[in-house]
Amino acid sequence: MSINKRVEKRGTERMPDLSFRVMTIMFNVIDFLYPYVKKRVNRFGISEGMTVIDYGCGPGRYSIKFAELVGKKGRVYALDIHELAIAAVNKKIEKYNLKNVQPVLVDGYDSTLLDNTADVTCAIDMFWAIKKPTEFLQEVRRITKKDGTLVVDDGHQRRSATKIKILDSGIWNIVEETKDHLKCKPR
Repeated sequence: MSINKRVEKRGTERMPDLSFRVMTIMFNVIDFLYPYVKKRVNRFGISEGMTVIDYGCGPGRYSIKFAELVGKKGRVYALDIHELAIAAVNKKIEKYNLKNVQPVLVDGYDSTLLDNTADVTCAIDMFWAIKKPTEFLQEVRRITKKDGTLVVDDGHQRRSATKIKILDSGIWNIVEETKDHLKCKPR
C-alpha cells in the first residue's frame, strides 16, 4: 500500500508516534550519510534577517539550517501538528543554543501566527499528506508576507498533483520550478 493510501485510510494528517520516531531515526541516518539538507536550503532564497516558517517541521532538520541562514537578526517558526516534533525541535534549540527558533504546535490549519509574518514559508515533505490543500494554502497565504514566497516540494506525490493543488487553490502562482521544489508567490 502506498504512503498516500495509508494516510487516506488513517483519516488524519498526524502520523502515529511510532512512525514519527522511525522517520526521525531514518532522517538522522540519511543526514549522516548524505548531508544534502544544507545544500538544498541554499536554493530556497533565504537570507540573513528574514523570518522563515518551517511548516510541518518534523524533527527540525530544516529548521536548524534555516536558523543558520537567517542569523541572529532573523527568526524561524517551526510548526507541526505532532507533539513529538515540537519536543524534537526544543531539544535541538537547547543542544545548539538557538535563540532564533520558536516551535509552534499547530491545531489543524490554524498556526496561531500573526498575519504577514514570514518572508519565506517552507512546506517540505508534508504537502502530499494535506487533506484539504486549499484550506492549508489559505493559512500559509495569511501568515506569509504579501511579497513573500512559499517553497513546497512534492514529497510522496507526483509533481503534477502538487501543481494542481497549488493552482486550483487560486491563492498562489508558481514562479519557479526545479527538480527539487516549487517556489510560489501570492496572487
